[in-house]
Amino acid sequence: MKKTITYLSIFALLIAFAMPLLAQKKNQPIQLESLLEQYSKEYYVLNPLEATQAGINDYNSQLEITISEDYIKKAKALNQKYLTQLAAINKTGLTASELLSVDVLTYKLKSENEMVDNYLWFFYRPVDQFVFSFPTRFATLGSGAGFVPFNTEKDYRDFISRMKGFQTWVDQAIANMKKGVAQNNTNPRAAMEKVPPQLKALFEGGLQENVFYKPLLKLPTDLDSVAAVQLKKDYSDAIETIIKPAYKKLHDYIVADYIHKARKTSGLLDNNNGKKEYVVWLKYFTTTNITAEQIFNLGLSEVARIRKEMDSVKSLVGFKADLKSFFEYVKTDPKFFPFKTEEEVLDRFRSFLDKMSPQLNKLFNLTPKAKFEVRATEKFRAAGANAQYNKPSRDGTRPGIFYEVIRDPAQYNYFAMEDLFIHEAIPGHHYQLALQQEADIPEFRKAYTTSAFAEGWALYAESLGTELGMYKDPYQYLGRLNGEIERAIRLVVDAGIHYKGWSREKAIAYILENQPMSAIEAEQRIERYMVTAGQAVSYKVGELKIIELRERAKKKLGNKFDIKEFHDEVLKDGCLPLIILETKIKRWIESKAVKN
Repeated sequence: MKKTITYLSIFALLIAFAMPLLAQKKNQPIQLESLLEQYSKEYYVLNPLEATQAGINDYNSQLEITISEDYIKKAKALNQKYLTQLAAINKTGLTASELLSVDVLTYKLKSENEMVDNYLWFFYRPVDQFVFSFPTRFATLGSGAGFVPFNTEKDYRDFISRMKGFQTWVDQAIANMKKGVAQNNTNPRAAMEKVPPQLKALFEGGLQENVFYKPLLKLPTDLDSVAAVQLKKDYSDAIETIIKPAYKKLHDYIVADYIHKARKTSGLLDNNNGKKEYVVWLKYFTTTNITAEQIFNLGLSEVARIRKEMDSVKSLVGFKADLKSFFEYVKTDPKFFPFKTEEEVLDRFRSFLDKMSPQLNKLFNLTPKAKFEVRATEKFRAAGANAQYNKPSRDGTRPGIFYEVIRDPAQYNYFAMEDLFIHEAIPGHHYQLALQQEADIPEFRKAYTTSAFAEGWALYAESLGTELGMYKDPYQYLGRLNGEIERAIRLVVDAGIHYKGWSREKAIAYILENQPMSAIEAEQRIERYMVTAGQAVSYKVGELKIIELRERAKKKLGNKFDIKEFHDEVLKDGCLPLIILETKIKRWIESKAVKN
């Protein structure tokens, strides 16, 4: 009897001990979901501008100063908090999507901590001539052309508050740049000389000509006349007393002080810790461990391969001289400049969707619900800009927008337009970014992006043009090759500048030798790479990885391979680091092979 009682007691204790563990295991996905939701909330509190972009308007009056030591300290603490919690997650029983969320967030947090540990470009070099530079980006948002809403009186007053935040940002930027000068960590002078004209346009001239005035041209219709007059006065005063002085202060510091102390060389090698910094940037932007030497050699190989294809186009159209002469012909012959107005250029881009639409359903099951538009880049930011895509709003009120720089329609060369549209719009950035926002994935994954995946996908999309019914004109196919060789050239010149010590002039000459591009465009490209080390190489690295994974799937699955299913697998889970994408596709291939 005693033994029976003892056994029963032990059994009861085992049950009592096991039940919480079983419950914990059962509830693990719920705990993970809660963790991911809480991370997003805390992330958006720290990054209110990104919250606005995600359609979360709780923090619209705030502006994060990402270049402050206080921000960096908080960002690192937030990342470490969630790295610790993720490490404690019991992965047993989690779904594939949940496991992917754990892996992606872990990668994201570790990558961000590595960046803040190094206090790189975004801290001591916060201003440059390229479109990513925050003063230019803030002006785009203030013009009403970006994701910041201007639908209610509160929206306008919230942005006045953000104008004050920008004033703080400028003070912090100047302080950081002064520290950068003292520590021998500056942007190159040749690039920074492009900045003053960009800034001058934002504080000179009359109030109504200022780009920040544009939202006042479309005030909310539900405002009564008294409220409208007061809002217009307050907003105009903010432009005159906050925005213009802030941009002028930044401009004057750069002109009077910074430019004269900026380095005369092109790459990071002459900056303090520049060699180490380039290694960090390559890892950050490619989401791989590829080395600068590998980047450089891969670029040389790809440039040689693509030049042969360009040579075949030259022969096809009957051009008798050498390839360099062919490039000059394409750059200068009047037949490649058919436009008289900006709208004609935009209409040509808009016509491409109808041209490729019949073929899209042969390559894609997943297509975005969001609409998109084609617009010309605003003049105030055109000097340092390239073509770009802005993703749509979550609520569908703002479409995805493909911006193209059209400085002079009469000088706009048409030969690469189809390729550019495929990259920036459909099925390139618009498909990838819009589908990511619409996917059934956690909030942080809707907003997460890596350059290698996003730009790699867009470059990969260019390779689909023939299957989409495009590139039938041999010059448009040359445009496709031009887009590809540009990304291959970037491997050579980016590593050349930041790893091998190439000069700006040598890099420009390399572009002109291998691509049909004007000297001004080549100069603009190189100056971009000079201030965004490593970013430009991510396109080709990402594209080649997607092609490698597709070929691996085709070889393994044979006639059971479905291109639409492959594209679904690449796109359906949003942006992924390449190392995680490769693992995911490998598992998909193995799963399909077993089923077949």
